[in-house]
Amino acid sequence: MTATPTTPAAAHELPQEPDPGTRRLSTAKAMVEGISQQMSADDSVFVMGEDVGGYGGIFSSTTGLLDEFGPNRVLDTPISETAFIGLGIGAAVEGMRPIVELMFVDFFGVCMDQIYNHMAKIHFESGGNVRVPMVLMSAVGGGYSDGAQHSQCLWGTFAHLPGMKVVVPSTPYDAKGLMTAAIRSDDPVIYLFHKGVMGLPWMKKNRRSIAAVPEQPYEVPIGSANVCREGSDVTVVTLSLGVHHSLDVADKLVDDGIDVEVVDLRSVVPLDRETISASVAKTGRLVVVDEDYQSFGLSGEVIASVVERDPGALHAVERVCVPDVPIPYARDLEYAVLPTPARIEDAVRSVMRR
Repeated sequence: MTATPTTPAAAHELPQEPDPGTRRLSTAKAMVEGISQQMSADDSVFVMGEDVGGYGGIFSSTTGLLDEFGPNRVLDTPISETAFIGLGIGAAVEGMRPIVELMFVDFFGVCMDQIYNHMAKIHFESGGNVRVPMVLMSAVGGGYSDGAQHSQCLWGTFAHLPGMKVVVPSTPYDAKGLMTAAIRSDDPVIYLFHKGVMGLPWMKKNRRSIAAVPEQPYEVPIGSANVCREGSDVTVVTLSLGVHHSLDVADKLVDDGIDVEVVDLRSVVPLDRETISASVAKTGRLVVVDEDYQSFGLSGEVIASVVERDPGALHAVERVCVPDVPIPYARDLEYAVLPTPARIEDAVRSVMRR
């Protein structure tokens, strides 16, 4: 059977996360630091993927690692996702800890057999005798006119398929801590980073994408959500770039007397249902913000988590997701389907009227 993931209850009992201090890093640099520290500590950790070497990853996810560790541990691969993800799986089952980058999550289709029929299932199919300690990281998200084949999130797709943990950082602090936890995990972990939270100078500015990060190694426990803003009127459950948008909306609505609680899931698998339910029990109103497709996905699972535990706790609910259409290339159309701050604000005001 697949190794039992960290449960939310157990995660909440772990030692308190370290104080972030005052040293500031972008999300991209925090990710790289987490990888570098684990590569220094463990010779079995290595990185491979398209343009992860001299280029440093097209979203700066591996910048500087080639200079630090050399081409034997930072491997640029040919454009064959099936081949190099399969290579990573083979290395993992033989005792190494590969970090494999799938450049855009949208490319999962050409290598899904390796991901789901091998990476996710080997531990189960071996009766628990073979582990796959592997991190598959990939860029997600829209907002940059990348078109229908480069703009999806798809964390709900991976979450639906058992055998893999799925983590999605929204801040520099969580990016490093979740990367450290993912590399150290004995289970396969899907690590998805949104382009809009990376703090890259050539992309749209995000004021929270550069923040305090401890220098020492630390873990953010997989399976533990973070209440990043407490409130009493409405619970907004979200992740990734949606956290930033939701916090902006919450700050704006203070002047109107609306107190918004924002819950950053951080992990999709395991999903911290206890934290979600506890927040909604307090506020009675729920808005789920998810840059994945609306139907059959994370937003419905979050709502079901509340209703199945305490049907009377939820008095009003709204979803702010991508409607079930491919992400448009045209900027105006793209922003019409993305969960923008304007759509989030409308949803919060809607549940407040009920």
